[in-house]
Amino acid sequence: MDWIAMGTGFTLILMGLYGALTNRNILRIIVSFTVADTGVNLVLVAVGYMHGRTAPILDEAVSAAQAVTRIIDPVPQALVLTAIVIGLGVTALMLTYAYKLYEVKGILDISKCKDLKW
Repeated sequence: MDWIAMGTGFTLILMGLYGALTNRNILRIIVSFTVADTGVNLVLVAVGYMHGRTAPILDEAVSAAQAVTRIIDPVPQALVLTAIVIGLGVTALMLTYAYKLYEVKGILDISKCKDLKW
């Protein structure tokens, strides 16, 4: 199960990078970065998964003495939740820049924006 998730995550990363490097439309580039970000999150979740362990909840089923060998480390899951929120903020910022670019120049093709190129 974790190999499928890891393989899917790496596939999404490669698809996102390919889309970001081959497209000239800024909206397609933003979607490609979002796909790559989702792949990174999936890989992080797959790395943190361990077979035969339960959720990190201490109750009568798992005592404190058994906790080290029976529960999954919650740090990768917390990092992925934080990465999802940060990715959403970065995507919103990129979409805002794309909207402002379209308002000012009327185009979304980045090859035609040569104001800051030398």
